[in-house]
Amino acid sequence: MREFGLIGKNISYSFSKNYFNNKFTDESILDATYKNFDIQTINEFCDVLESNLNLKGLNVTIPYKESIIPHLDKLHKKAKKIGAVNTIKITEKGKLIGYNTDCYGFKKAIKPYLKPKHKRALILGTGGASKAIAFSLKQLNIDYQFVSRKPSKKGYLTYKSLTGDIIDTHLIIINCTPLGTFPNVNEAPNIPYRSISKNHILFDLIYNPNETLFLKNGKQNQATTINGYSMLTYQAEKAWKIWTK
Repeated sequence: MREFGLIGKNISYSFSKNYFNNKFTDESILDATYKNFDIQTINEFCDVLESNLNLKGLNVTIPYKESIIPHLDKLHKKAKKIGAVNTIKITEKGKLIGYNTDCYGFKKAIKPYLKPKHKRALILGTGGASKAIAFSLKQLNIDYQFVSRKPSKKGYLTYKSLTGDIIDTHLIIINCTPLGTFPNVNEAPNIPYRSISKNHILFDLIYNPNETLFLKNGKQNQATTINGYSMLTYQAEKAWKIWTK
């Protein structure tokens, strides 16, 4: 029996487990299972490998997309450029190869909504997922700026420094923070929502709830809103191809 799974922290809500187990049922894939490996620190990753010798592939989620890297044998070139991993292939010889399928999923999900006016983006958050988003935006020739809670030498904007003018000139805003995830559905990134217009795209990597407060605030001002479900579906299918090719 081939085993697959998800590495993360507090992941009982996870999309991946339901998605893959439903996929296995729907497509009559009888020799595969998928389960969650909820670990409190990345140091427990070795225990997961030692206790599950039939593992062929893993997904990686918050907060381990960056800290997993030293535990891997090799990185695919895109994952190396991005500096974050969300998919691991385990070879027949037991080697761990890190990939990033978040970049593929995001690009596929947002591309149908892009128009020539969408030239600049704000990326809310600076974690592993945000790095994949930045990589995709660069591929799409869209300028971007990170927004962080704390001032940084890297020139990131802060939430306090966001003005109406900055929102006006950045017509794509992507939430890469966990703010608004179930059960904390009354939370949202602190940005000047009043400056959002019908020209904006608001993209939230969160998929539970289906419509976060961030997206609701955008919809009130007639912005185009996209949740994280389609991105997750695309990245999951890409991961499956990597594991089984």
